[in-house]
Amino acid sequence: MPIALTNATYIDRQAESMQTGTILVSDEPQGGIEFVDNAPKGADTIDCSGKIVTPSFAIAHHHIYSGLARGMPAPPSTPTNFVEILEQIWWRLDKALDQDMIRACAHAVAIDALKCGSTFIIDHHASPFAAAGSLHTIADALDEVGLGHLLCYELSDRDGPDCRDAGLQETQDFLEHHQGLVGLHASFTVSEPLLEFAVDLANKHDTGLHIHVAEDEADQKFCLENHNCRVVERLHNAGVLESPKTILAHCIHLDDNERSIIADSEAWVAQQSESNQNNAVGALDARSFPDKVMIGTDGMHSDALGAARAAYLMAQREEGGMSPFDAHNRFRRVHDYLESNQFEGDSGNNLVILDYNPPTPITIDNWPGHLMYGVSRAHVHSIIAQGRLALDNSRCTLVDEDALLENCREQAERLWEKL
Repeated sequence: MPIALTNATYIDRQAESMQTGTILVSDEPQGGIEFVDNAPKGADTIDCSGKIVTPSFAIAHHHIYSGLARGMPAPPSTPTNFVEILEQIWWRLDKALDQDMIRACAHAVAIDALKCGSTFIIDHHASPFAAAGSLHTIADALDEVGLGHLLCYELSDRDGPDCRDAGLQETQDFLEHHQGLVGLHASFTVSEPLLEFAVDLANKHDTGLHIHVAEDEADQKFCLENHNCRVVERLHNAGVLESPKTILAHCIHLDDNERSIIADSEAWVAQQSESNQNNAVGALDARSFPDKVMIGTDGMHSDALGAARAAYLMAQREEGGMSPFDAHNRFRRVHDYLESNQFEGDSGNNLVILDYNPPTPITIDNWPGHLMYGVSRAHVHSIIAQGRLALDNSRCTLVDEDALLENCREQAERLWEKL
């Protein structure tokens, strides 16, 4: 049944128009919206007086497998560099996951993302000893809560051939029945045969790759010592950058030639400023390819708008400044990526209703400024996801969130015991 939003002040995704009236929201999975004179008979009605309605948000790079990490035990010793952070924290965690934990991670992240205004997640998953069925488990959990998704499994040689092959098999099985990408961890954990196979697999399924790129200087050092080239050069030579569906995450430690290669390529870049600060690896300078950058959260949290604000503030120092309008465009660019590549799930009837009552006027010209300096997850009131009311007054409607979160806590305890 369609939903009618009455007294709705609607701001479009491009922040080009602002209109007040009654919005009829299609209940078709790939439907849209239209303004009507009156709510049609039989439609579910939501009064949006005093609220802002705008297309919901999306996350361009996440790690759902970190969904149970909040408050986890400290590592055996304090890491002193980025590789040690991976070895002592994240690679210990991903090795400990099983299917019940993976499902709980996906539920936890989906609920949090929805409450932060997002209805779509591009995820990069790893569970070396529970690879089989992992992407299917995540997809089912996100579907339950009401989120669209574009998933991949993080292929790597770091855990040996058996884990690598299990990840490859899960990737192939998943892409046979779902939209998705071919994931790679990072150049320094990917051999030449695996890189070649991943590119061939992506081409076979007419999709792109999703890989961490030069997040830390160690990635470049390894590539120079073992492949006699820099990371982006290696990926370019392998054909990774030829697909407009490819996502390069981070892209911090680049030289001018690598920046030029990315600028001239078909690939997109995902920025995660908070994670980069947390790991003390540096910051993205996107001045060579500003129109290719979209915003991810990298497993830190599921708040896309918060991540966009962090990127906006970081850009004031690292990119010579950024206007709220340009920050808004970067925040919304993930939708351009999904739309231009015809991925499903980020449809026109995905909406967030914001209970935002600022002390200053809202105009179409200053809306980006309100997003960067005023609106937060606390203002997310309701969510319509592919035409269905998925969040109502900050409560999930398609699932029993209390029961799911209780299970998340139980699974977190199991995971922490293993750590």
